[in-house]
Amino acid sequence: MQIRQITGVFGAEITGADITDPAQVEDIHRAFADHSVIALRAQRADPASLVAFARRFGDININRFVAALPDHPEIAMIQKAPDQREAIGEIWHAEHTYDTAPAAASILHAVNLPPVGGDTVFISMGAAYDALSERFKHMLSGLNAWHSSRHAFGASKSDSETQRSGRTGNAEAATQDALHPVVIRHPLTGRRTLFINPRFTTHIDGFSRAESDALLGFLYAHCQQPEFQLRLGWSPGDITIWDNRATLHKAINDYHGHARMMHRITIEGVPLQAA
Repeated sequence: MQIRQITGVFGAEITGADITDPAQVEDIHRAFADHSVIALRAQRADPASLVAFARRFGDININRFVAALPDHPEIAMIQKAPDQREAIGEIWHAEHTYDTAPAAASILHAVNLPPVGGDTVFISMGAAYDALSERFKHMLSGLNAWHSSRHAFGASKSDSETQRSGRTGNAEAATQDALHPVVIRHPLTGRRTLFINPRFTTHIDGFSRAESDALLGFLYAHCQQPEFQLRLGWSPGDITIWDNRATLHKAINDYHGHARMMHRITIEGVPLQAA
């Protein structure tokens, strides 16, 4: 197994790995902790082996809102057909931050790819926090933010293309609201990390809407600087694992007229503590 760091901030590419080999699990876990995003290239994985591999990372969360692979409810289908315009996951986010115990990791397997495009971009939220001034960090200390599934998957989205096509659904189940620290101490590494995202974070607790929008808007613009980003290209069979407590991500929807199918498994996390 060879591990190559992709950027100077985070992310690694792994070649020569085999997700069906139990002897490699410890090294893969260590690379995940060290790099936050790891791309295991050229894997030969069917749904059963993908689920078995995912269980070595922790308990699997059955997604409430994304259509599942038939006979494998653990696997959410992140898909887009040639005639569809909307892609799942186009807005910067981390998985399940609307839950009281947000998702720890996501595992995404490239099953069918367009001839070009369809990359995924990640942000290191630890690096973004580190780059803030000390006085600004002090101001963020003690702040909490609300996260919700309602505006993303609820009734207001019932006419979206992803819901009309059946790729997402179950709007009546979008009832989750959770309060998390704006700056967390990462449960695996202990690193101070920003924990907000444009998709699910609604507002800063105790702030007026104008105050909250101004602060979150600044932080989102700060986090999206190229210095904190990793753009990951895919090849068939690749499996990428990322830490939802340490990163944000978004899908690049630049392959209209072509199909893309990814299989995703989400790993349960723990309640988060303030830094």
